[in-house]
Amino acid sequence: MLFGIFAVHSPESCPLNNVRSKRIFLEIQNKMKVNMKKFHVSKIIAFYMSVLEHEWIIILDAENAHDIERLCIAVGISSISTVKIVPMSDFKETVKRLESQN
Repeated sequence: MLFGIFAVHSPESCPLNNVRSKRIFLEIQNKMKVNMKKFHVSKIIAFYMSVLEHEWIIILDAENAHDIERLCIAVGISSISTVKIVPMSDFKETVKRLESQN
């Protein structure tokens, strides 16, 4: 299943402005890769950020949102950001489902 992680932090806790946040941020991608199996994440699809919006968007293929929540805690995302986990669907798959309903 695809999930989007939307993580937002304040300008004060931004890795550009905060030494502790910078340290955590620089370790996140590696920690995510190391912990993927433990938290049932089969693939990191994308990892983007909007620097001026202070938001990260991470797309994962994972089993469930509860494991993603635990992953966000374990790797430090939740220590510097507010996190929202959203189930997502691939556009092409959604179109196929809609077309098959006719």
